[in-house]
Amino acid sequence: MEKSRPYVILSAAMTLDGKIGKNKTKIKLSSKKDKTRVHRLRANVDGILIGKNTLDADNPMLSVRYSKGKNPVRILLDSRGTIKSSSKIIQSCNKIPTIIATTNLISKKNLCRLEKFPLEVIKCGKTSVDTVKLLKLLYKKDIKKILLEGGGTINWTFLKNGFVDEIIVTITPYILGGSNSISLVEGVGFKNLFPTKKLKLEKIQKIGSELVVYYRI
Repeated sequence: MEKSRPYVILSAAMTLDGKIGKNKTKIKLSSKKDKTRVHRLRANVDGILIGKNTLDADNPMLSVRYSKGKNPVRILLDSRGTIKSSSKIIQSCNKIPTIIATTNLISKKNLCRLEKFPLEVIKCGKTSVDTVKLLKLLYKKDIKKILLEGGGTINWTFLKNGFVDEIIVTITPYILGGSNSISLVEGVGFKNLFPTKKLKLEKIQKIGSELVVYYRI
């Protein structure tokens, strides 16, 4: 692990054909048993990080509900600070530590609105969140281990920049298909097969009809 940033675990559930969601449609992939596993994992990290697309699609709470343990800090990447005040994250920020990472694009209105809530707003970047700078800031805040629960775009950003140290993916017994479905990793893609790093298979766990694969980079 690099000393200047937190240890990052990419966590996701995907269909057998590698899809994690569908545009404008909420899809639940994981079983309750797998959700319990994920919540145990959440209880053992310092922070959970998602992007705005995941927020809009799922409106998640990002808490530890199916397992015992402390809720980690929730970190949302939201370039314009447009998260709704009615979202579960905002409505529970008085109980669970919350950080909104935004940019110079945030309007004065949105900034003033968010600053009224018991959360921290970090302006970090001009038009998109500077993840390099953000991770350094989070590390200084003693957030040493992060669970990345974002979508395909943010997964691509973190993998492309070499910010992922571990990957835990649940393969669910579903097939989604479709060109408008979201893959585990989006973006422009690598020219070759993940050329700069090697993935080492650490463990395979069977949960009913699901398989959880653990890779370390």
